[in-house]
Amino acid sequence: MQILLVEDNPADALLTKEALIQEDIENSDLSVVMDGQEALSLLRQEGKYAGASRPDLILLDLNLPKTDGRTVLAEIKEDPHLKHIPVVIFTSSTAPGDILQAYTLYANCYIIKPIDLDTFFQVIRNVVRFWAMTASLPSCPFRDL
Repeated sequence: MQILLVEDNPADALLTKEALIQEDIENSDLSVVMDGQEALSLLRQEGKYAGASRPDLILLDLNLPKTDGRTVLAEIKEDPHLKHIPVVIFTSSTAPGDILQAYTLYANCYIIKPIDLDTFFQVIRNVVRFWAMTASLPSCPFRDL
């Protein structure tokens, strides 16, 4: 499973990596980008990402530099080559407007980052376990276009 984490906080990115290492899901690979513009470049396979594989799952923070997560989500869900990819919003925002907007833009899930370390790890493991082992993801002809 190819996972893309779009996260500008290095500590949260490191914690997410550690949670996934501990989960040890077979054939999983995590890519991390630090801003929305870089996420869109990777997803569109532009520039230095020309040969990159598209992810099976995206963990997306909302408050990002350059291009915020709301815009990234909207662009993913408007693109016929990307809209099939599940997007889990993983953010510290508890604002009801952010939650509503994320679902209006077709986020697959909205999770508020836990403050407690053990809970943070458990949430990441549960999300990845669900998408990797429970949900059926589409085989898409656009995956590596």
